[in-house]
Amino acid sequence: MKIHPTAIVGKRSSIAPSVEVGPYAIIEDDVKIEKDVKVYGHAYVCQGTEIGEGTQIHMGAVVGHLPQDIDFEGRKSFLKIGKRNIIREYVTIHRGTKEDTYTQIGNDNFFMALSHVGHNCLIGDKITLANGVLLAGYVQVEDNVFISGNVLVHQFCRIGRLAMIGGYTGVNKDVPPYMLVRGGSRIRSINFIGLRRAGFTQEVIKEIKEAFRLIYRSDLNTNQALEKIIELVPGKEVMHLVDFIRASKRGICTHRIKAEEVEIMGEESAF
Repeated sequence: MKIHPTAIVGKRSSIAPSVEVGPYAIIEDDVKIEKDVKVYGHAYVCQGTEIGEGTQIHMGAVVGHLPQDIDFEGRKSFLKIGKRNIIREYVTIHRGTKEDTYTQIGNDNFFMALSHVGHNCLIGDKITLANGVLLAGYVQVEDNVFISGNVLVHQFCRIGRLAMIGGYTGVNKDVPPYMLVRGGSRIRSINFIGLRRAGFTQEVIKEIKEAFRLIYRSDLNTNQALEKIIELVPGKEVMHLVDFIRASKRGICTHRIKAEEVEIMGEESAF
């Protein structure tokens, strides 16, 4: 175990032998850190935090601290961080707010500097939060999502698989899977580039395009559009989209785009 002599490590913490802890880092009691984790100098890991193997906690990051909730009563709660996450400078990730609840981070995520994950968020795998992203409490983010810089996400919102959020966007509705959102919680198009990079076939992308058309560019209301999609007997990817929308409690982002934007972005990207 490589622990710098200036670091402070709680005696009741469980730390694997291969963990590195940098100068002036603080690890409180009741923390569990698995093998090959690196905690850089001046990082702060709070009680009730579990960190999976291969994760990096960079300088000034604070993980597992008290939730920013005026109703927090000081009860015991937790933060669970999976494997191989990169948590860069001055990121803050808070633990759950109600007793015995937790904030959960999956595997292989990248949290860029100054991003924030609020209490009771559920973060999937292979997600990127760019600099300055702010996730309020109880936000859920599915796998392979990319959230650009300085995006704000309202509490209880959900962001579906392989969605992409453009910079400076405020999200106050659920973002369905596979969509591209930019400015004012507006769906701009399907995330075509993300789908191709994820290995989606042309047949599956075609099904998603048809679902998009029925939901956002037909005269059908949302429920009617979903029923029409099901009648087409889509694959599992589109059924995930249907199930996500059906489970929405906040409602989903709307789609509005001006004709001149179609010309600028091109027919496919505006679709």
